Amino acid sequence: MPRHPLLYAGAVSTAAPDVAAAGPARARDDRITLRFLTTPADTAAGGRSVAAGSVMEWIDKAGYACAVGWSAAYCVTAYVGNVRHRRPIAPGSLIEVQARLVHTGRSSMHVVVTVSSADVDTRVYTPATTCILIFVAKDADGRAQQVPSWEPRTRSDRVLAEGALLRIPARTEIKRLMREEEYTDATAAPRSILRFLVPPGVVNWGGKAHGGTVMRWIDESAYACAVGWMGKDPLADHAVAVYSGGIHFFAPVRIGDIVEVDSRLIHTSDRSMHVSTRVLTADPRSPHERTLTTLCLSVFAVPGEGGVALPVPFWEPVEAEDRRLNAHAREIIRLREDIVPIAASISLEP
Repeated sequence: MPRHPLLYAGAVSTAAPDVAAAGPARARDDRITLRFLTTPADTAAGGRSVAAGSVMEWIDKAGYACAVGWSAAYCVTAYVGNVRHRRPIAPGSLIEVQARLVHTGRSSMHVVVTVSSADVDTRVYTPATTCILIFVAKDADGRAQQVPSWEPRTRSDRVLAEGALLRIPARTEIKRLMREEEYTDATAAPRSILRFLVPPGVVNWGGKAHGGTVMRWIDESAYACAVGWMGKDPLADHAVAVYSGGIHFFAPVRIGDIVEVDSRLIHTSDRSMHVSTRVLTADPRSPHERTLTTLCLSVFAVPGEGGVALPVPFWEPVEAEDRRLNAHAREIIRLREDIVPIAASISLEP
């Protein structure tokens, strides 16, 4: 993986001192910390905070580094779940991203990532986002590769490992429901579609676009959809992503492909907008033969005084497809209530 251009402290291993004495698997690092300073390019539209897309790029980079460090193999992002943006991150902040392994399957690795920020003067880091990612190790031929088994050693290891296992049934059901939904042009819903060629600058060592880059595209498209629904409201550009969940990666995004990032409003509550985003790709030589690569459901809100979300315009679905997707969103919301958020206090515990 290319060296992150913003790292000033590099990657800091936090593996236990006696790990190397316990055999080949124990010699591998199961934790990593990245520290860097935000840049103007990380700032969201309106300039008030760091963009959620930037945060998700950082999450993917740290998670990827952790997964590669454990597996000693090229890895791909398979899933990113329950990205809860607890608070905005001020532009110009110092950032600390801590990733730790919490569960392994045959070829998969579950990694918990916590993003914290600090003012450059105080350097006191406060958690802003915690989520879980799943990576799959690949061999030279692109097939799933077995990874060393990981076992919990500390109290926090055990709590996080148990939490990872408990999330599997709800996550599997959400994935099934999201994958089965059909999206056509028979809609009157607010919508934003971005189309472009995948540039070489986003390539990873596998010749594909980084998962974090794809998540940034999703956030940008979903933001445009949410702000478009707000219309001429003077607070429209204050809208921020407060949640990104069910980010499932089904196929790689290849350099030079046409990519289409299609975001659609499918549900509103009194104070939130739920936007479904699909990422599709196609070979420029056959642009109509599209492949679904990624799915995500994001929630946007408009922060008010004291961080309380302000009311948003109500959207009433009219077309049959819009009514069906609105019901789909409510079902996903119900399932997510069974997924207990990962506490930063546990994820940052030794």
